[in-house]
Amino acid sequence: VSYVSHATQQRLQNLVEKVSETAQQRNISYKDDERYEQASDVRAQLKFFEQLDQIEKQRKDEQEREILMRAAKSRSRQEDPEQLRLKQKAKEMQQQELAQMRQRDANLTALAAIGPRRKRKLDSPGSGSGTEGSSPSVAVPGCSGIGSTRQFTRQRITRVNLRDLIFCLENERETSHSLLLYKAFLK
Repeated sequence: VSYVSHATQQRLQNLVEKVSETAQQRNISYKDDERYEQASDVRAQLKFFEQLDQIEKQRKDEQEREILMRAAKSRSRQEDPEQLRLKQKAKEMQQQELAQMRQRDANLTALAAIGPRRKRKLDSPGSGSGTEGSSPSVAVPGCSGIGSTRQFTRQRITRVNLRDLIFCLENERETSHSLLLYKAFLK
């Protein structure tokens, strides 16, 4: 039984080390490395296209709004059903704009009343992390308070997700065709 326990412990330890190493490699940023040169910025390109789409949509909305406003302001004697429909739509649009302005003003007032957002620091006692070794200094018992703090090295926390585990399982010969890997793909 102890052999099986030891083998299981060793296997899990090796797997956790590999997954942790994979996660650390995934988090490496190459932006600061001078050996790498950025060929294209897809995020900026997407943002540019989204801005173009938004400008085009605003232009079309503005044209439609202008047409509706002209129809609402016209005072022709013969009111055809199309003209009545346009006037009704213009009134609805004006009411929607007014409601949106009121909602925006209410939201801004509420945000101003709440105050600015503050990010909690990781080392603050109220963060609820509960990890040991994360406090910057701890007093040594039996010594005076001045100069008697000992610095602990902060443990580095690596966030591992399911993709990292799947990557490691795919690259191991023993688990590349295992049922565990196929179940992980389904999640």
